[in-house]
Amino acid sequence: MVDIDVPIWAARLRVLRRGRLWNHRELGRRLADAADETGRDQLPDPETMIRLWEAGERRPDEANAELLCRAFGVAESDLFVGDAAGTTLWHYLTGIPLRSGMFTAEEEERTGRAIEAPQRADEGTVSYFRTTLDAYTRADLRPADLIHVLRPVFAGIEEFHREAGPPVRRAFLMLAAENAELISRMHHESGDPDEALAWSDEAIRDAREAADALLEAYALAQRGGLSDTIGDPGRLVDLAVAARERAHLPPWVDALSRDHEAQGHALAGDVDMCHRRLEESAQSLEECGDEPPYRSEAHNALCAGCLVDLGQAGGAIEILEHEPPKAQPTYAVAYALARMAHAYADAHERERSAETARQALALARRSGASRALRELARVQLPRQDVRHRRILL
Repeated sequence: MVDIDVPIWAARLRVLRRGRLWNHRELGRRLADAADETGRDQLPDPETMIRLWEAGERRPDEANAELLCRAFGVAESDLFVGDAAGTTLWHYLTGIPLRSGMFTAEEEERTGRAIEAPQRADEGTVSYFRTTLDAYTRADLRPADLIHVLRPVFAGIEEFHREAGPPVRRAFLMLAAENAELISRMHHESGDPDEALAWSDEAIRDAREAADALLEAYALAQRGGLSDTIGDPGRLVDLAVAARERAHLPPWVDALSRDHEAQGHALAGDVDMCHRRLEESAQSLEECGDEPPYRSEAHNALCAGCLVDLGQAGGAIEILEHEPPKAQPTYAVAYALARMAHAYADAHERERSAETARQALALARRSGASRALRELARVQLPRQDVRHRRILL
């Protein structure tokens, strides 16, 4: 077994905390919540204590061990390792997140052996990584947090698609493409256009190497969604068209590509082509079954955004008021609200713009939605209205 510079129990604390995407402050808050009123008053500086515990410089006493168990929702035997030293070790070394109860001890051990020797990877290893990826593709996560947790997952998948045997190599390559595409979108939401484009390139390359035309089409369609990153309406249209040329697309991917093409036409000021593609997208969505990955709420928000770009604020307001943003990731709702504030401002509805901007700003700050903040910066309120202008500063 590889040696590490901290006791296994300290590594376990760090692995469990990172698996839940908690920083030291968040774990400290949860320890305080787990304590009764008397115990809460007696807690030392929790962030300092947590750092000492994870460095192995001090072991939690009985009272703090109980609070940690409550915070993590695990038994003391699970928290302080027991027979799971090997599992703790490979999660600690790779940074791949560990979630207690998600996998059996046997699945964890088998995946750890495959990490050590990628030639051992099998369908079970593929399933392990796909389940992990799905578990963190959540609407409640901040984009920056999702990037943080997905990077080591991507690194592990990349290692397998280079070193694993032929039976599973292609499956890992497809997972790498999906993972890279998701990281790209999160960089876009968190305000890092260069990284968004770099990861999008990675997703497209992996999809092509896997010779999966549908996955490549999806990656191209999503690349088109980086419209405010690319800054080239013609390129945006070309990407969306290219996506539809790669394969016979399921209706929801077809709708996604047509919506992103509509974005390009809107940015270029081509009203007729924009409306035509939006109508075609709506028709494709009608062909979808229940709960497609690309939903009508996202389509409506994008339609409204196109109308804002075309200077048709009234149409954008009608769409957004008819079906307010919902059932989307928090950062996407923040962006939709920012678009609504923009539409109200363009329609000279100052009070409604300011109120919507206030809601969007609070949500964007809470969810780490830098793209929504950039959109709010574009909202033009009368300069003499100092009270409302402060909302957007």
